[in-house]
Amino acid sequence: MKQYRQGIEATLEIIGGKWKALIICQLMNGIKRTGELQRQIPGVSQKVLIQQLRELEQDGLVRRRVYEQMPPKVEYGLTDYGITANGIVEVMCAWGTENIRHRQRQGEEIELLEEEPDEEREVRGL
Repeated sequence: MKQYRQGIEATLEIIGGKWKALIICQLMNGIKRTGELQRQIPGVSQKVLIQQLRELEQDGLVRRRVYEQMPPKVEYGLTDYGITANGIVEVMCAWGTENIRHRQRQGEEIELLEEEPDEEREVRGL
């Protein structure tokens, strides 16, 4: 029997690490192919991306659809259960943006390349 001392341990087991939250974030915008995800997540290797996608699939957050054609076509999307993680990822994004602003105010040379417009955050209540 697996045991946790805090619920956050179970959360981090599923979406922790460097890539899984980024994958979920990209899939929040719709279904993607492996190559699209790799382009949208700079620095992740194809091997690691596929490994992380498979783990997310095993955990029930991601759905993998294979089209029987040549060359093979594979698409990934969030399951209904995976969509429930959107709130967590959105909060992480908002906190990260504020963290960057805080560090900038402290004099650190740091830049956020793709900042979400304030009106989009307001619509989602962030």
